[in-house]
Amino acid sequence: MADERSLLIGASRGLGLAMAADLLKKGWLVTGTVRGAARTGLHDLAEEHPGRVEIESLDITEPDQIEALRERLSGRCFDVLFVNAGVADANPHEPAGQVSADAFIRVMVTNALSPMRVIEGLQDLVAADGLIGVMSSGQGSLSNNERGGNDVYRASKSALNQFMRCYAARHAGTPRALVLMAPGWIRTALGGPGATFSVGEAVPAVVDTLLAQRGRPGLQYLDREGLAVPW
Repeated sequence: MADERSLLIGASRGLGLAMAADLLKKGWLVTGTVRGAARTGLHDLAEEHPGRVEIESLDITEPDQIEALRERLSGRCFDVLFVNAGVADANPHEPAGQVSADAFIRVMVTNALSPMRVIEGLQDLVAADGLIGVMSSGQGSLSNNERGGNDVYRASKSALNQFMRCYAARHAGTPRALVLMAPGWIRTALGGPGATFSVGEAVPAVVDTLLAQRGRPGLQYLDREGLAVPW
């Protein structure tokens, strides 16, 4: 059986890097993207796994860079495409009505619009029966929002979920699995030091749940244990 191939968008650190490492442990080949030219943890991982990690440069907020990546990877086929990039609110306690337009645009473009541009731009690189996933959040759930806070971040993830619902409707009847992943509150640069779970505790379950969805067509909004998250 040929090596299975994953394309991870945003794999330089945090959850994306840990997902790359976990997939390598499972015998996968990994193509991961980093932003800019600086050395990252993905470069270290590539040195530890010669010939099994390919590094590409991509800023998902730049449409021309998405197109350039598509051209560089033309003719390739990946079993999994997963989009991990995202940013948090600059001030999580600031009500939406007080957020500056620039701050709003930054979060919404990075977390909602740009992942969809990536998926639309790179979808043809994914096997017909493969999986397309994107890192959402439990904070994108409307039903579960009883405490508020993180207004714009929540809104960006809810928007991402809606965009993926639209995408799934356009591609109804196709064999690809589509997953919105809500990994939980994890100690990363985005989650902060007070988060409940470490990356090492959370990521193996995230990867196992994602891979288990292959062969299950249609869109699912899941936590890392594979349980459905209320929309």
